[in-house]
Amino acid sequence: MESGPSASEIRAGARGALARAITLLESARSDRAAEGRRLLEALMPNTGTAVRVGVTGPPGVGKSTFIEALGLHLIEQGLQVAVLAVDPSSPITHGSILGDKTRMERLARRPEAFIRPSPSGSALGGVAHRTRETLLVCEAAGFDVVLVETVGIGQSEVAVRSMVDFFLVLLQPGSGDDLQGIKKGVIELADGLVVNKADGEQRMAADRTRSSHKNALGLLRPLSSNWAPDVLQVSSLESEGIADVWQMVMSHREALEASGEMQERRCDQARAWLWDLVDDGLRDAFQSSPGVVSRLDETLRAVSDLRTPAPVAAAELLQIFRGV
Repeated sequence: MESGPSASEIRAGARGALARAITLLESARSDRAAEGRRLLEALMPNTGTAVRVGVTGPPGVGKSTFIEALGLHLIEQGLQVAVLAVDPSSPITHGSILGDKTRMERLARRPEAFIRPSPSGSALGGVAHRTRETLLVCEAAGFDVVLVETVGIGQSEVAVRSMVDFFLVLLQPGSGDDLQGIKKGVIELADGLVVNKADGEQRMAADRTRSSHKNALGLLRPLSSNWAPDVLQVSSLESEGIADVWQMVMSHREALEASGEMQERRCDQARAWLWDLVDDGLRDAFQSSPGVVSRLDETLRAVSDLRTPAPVAAAELLQIFRGV
């Protein structure tokens, strides 16, 4: 049996050890998950130094192409880049449907880059269940920048903002002349917007989209008193405007670090992560409770047949769980 990865191997940047550590953290087996938690605890003093950037956007906007262009630009600046690409899950195998190493071939070939596709599974927020843990392990392995690519924009797919320093939303050229072009809630959470595919026949449409969304941002109250989100446009295929995007990320970082907001945001994120894990643990404990298990099927039938209101059924199950 292959031995588990050691903290020293990961700190030394051994890619094989890093991949095995992430597999441990993603494991559904309690013993392997516990081993992963012990490893993460040992690595915590080596985390917190990377620039964390979340990238989201509607399907077809070119997230992978953009991330590859940005990753190659960062490598040219002497930085090491980790990409955590969350793929849609197959309903049959529960594995990743897409393969980001095939969609980012040039970046995948660079020794300074590490790409880890993970199935989103049943996790809400467009991020995999253990993305936070994986991000920290990548930091401990010495990566300067961690890019988190989410599945896309949906009602709940904004959880990535709770684990990154900069939340970037990609837009399609011609994606509406007002807030109807993209969900208002996502715009309100964004630290920056980028219109992708600003090349060829779409360049003029990209100009219009940038202008309309810039006007829309002016109508919204910024989440931070130290930063006003901007709208840029790029051509990921031609690598035009990529340097400007990175400069925006760095300007944001400088502004939030100078004000102390960056540390405050990371502390808030750590607390939110704790409560997420507590929620997960309580749900697992509830669903595996013998008393609940013995009554669950009957209760579900009663709720489905409209014989028992859901609030009443939930209260009864919770009383059983608490032993009341």
